[in-house]
Amino acid sequence: MLLLLLFAAGGATEAAERPSFLVILCDDLGYGDLGCFGHPAIKTPHLDQLAAEGLRLTDCYSAAPICSPSRAGLLTGRTPSRSGVYSWIASGNPMQLPASERTIAALLREAGYDTCHVGKWHLNGHFNSPRHLQPGDHGFDHWFSTQNNAAPSHENPTNFVRNGEKVGPLTGYSCQVVADEAINWLKGRRGSDAPFFQFVCFHEPHEPIASPPELVAHYPDAVKQGEALYYANVENMDAAVGRLLAALDELHLSEGSLVIFTSDNGPETLDRYAGAWRSHGSPGPLRGMKLHLYDGGIRVPGIVRWPGRVKAGQASNVPVASLDFLPTFCELAGVDVPTDKPLDGTSLAGFLRGEELRRERPLFWHYYGGIGNRQVGVRHGDWKLVAGWDGPHDMPAGASLNPGTVDQLRASRLTAFELYDVRQDVDEVEELSTRATSEYDRLRTFAQETYGEVLKEGPNWVFEK
Repeated sequence: MLLLLLFAAGGATEAAERPSFLVILCDDLGYGDLGCFGHPAIKTPHLDQLAAEGLRLTDCYSAAPICSPSRAGLLTGRTPSRSGVYSWIASGNPMQLPASERTIAALLREAGYDTCHVGKWHLNGHFNSPRHLQPGDHGFDHWFSTQNNAAPSHENPTNFVRNGEKVGPLTGYSCQVVADEAINWLKGRRGSDAPFFQFVCFHEPHEPIASPPELVAHYPDAVKQGEALYYANVENMDAAVGRLLAALDELHLSEGSLVIFTSDNGPETLDRYAGAWRSHGSPGPLRGMKLHLYDGGIRVPGIVRWPGRVKAGQASNVPVASLDFLPTFCELAGVDVPTDKPLDGTSLAGFLRGEELRRERPLFWHYYGGIGNRQVGVRHGDWKLVAGWDGPHDMPAGASLNPGTVDQLRASRLTAFELYDVRQDVDEVEELSTRATSEYDRLRTFAQETYGEVLKEGPNWVFEK
């Protein structure tokens, strides 16, 4: 049994004591891919140290089992289908994060925070175009971003845009390029009294993977094709995190900064598509991987460090999610949370003071492209519900949104419910719906009602003919 939290005492947040926030998000990093989460080979000394200096969240969840919805949920605190980010956003797709959604960056910028996005954006189909909203339109003062993956690979990327201006070919590996920009932005703030929110979105370890040969050489025992490349990719990302954290120390920003490290979803499946031959990520003991509504697709590494507030060297098995970041940051910054739309996240501010975390609503996930026609997940305490739908079972898993899909979803109902006790049964093997009937009935009713509510709210995008 993991430890419940012990935290350093902290008083009410005064305006002058508002913390800065650094969120570091990886792409397709598996639950079991870090040394501090049990990987036997990958070298992650900086993240292991970050965990030792703070809190390791063993039941940390992304907002979705795929990239774009996960990012939408993190920034808005809302189940991503509510905003119409139903799946990953292909270039030219009509999906985008709408102007009606209030992001962490927008709320904090209005409260006097400096804001910065670096790395993967993936919240519009028309990137760096007036046809869609860009990071600057969603509250980021400074942005250095790509629409989706680093191209042509992590090595020497050519597709970054800085504040609307194409940057052109760059030298180095994507995670280090992203870290350079993040560090330079922080150093450019020298003398500023304003707190900041920085959202650092690494492309690693998403395909197409490229890794420094000197790091690949660290894994001579990784004999499967692409395995050493993947391990070195995670190690390179870890080194970039180390440089970023060292910059916080150099700039005397560490003491006043709440740092959160996590991943957008579970690890990519090996050889799921032609370019995924280097995808050797691990879900650890969990069932499923990316695109799954079982925990392997949505339970991800989570680390929190806040010197003087969060006691070092702790671990918690309390379920938390990236949906919780917006209400947490708002409370800590003294910012009112928007009340005009349903919010699915819960503030962790009290939890960070050592209080019991109480949720008004269970955690809920919807992703129509889930593997095995599993589209909905619900977690409440130790219980996890998974469900499919009664629509076409040949819906392509992992596809971007197509014309007619939202209509099909709105006409559907949930079916094929499964119930698991994920505290005792971490790999979701023993289905308990016939034995834990009260929990099953309660979560099934919640899932059905929330499914209809979310899909009614989400927009039905218009595709160009």
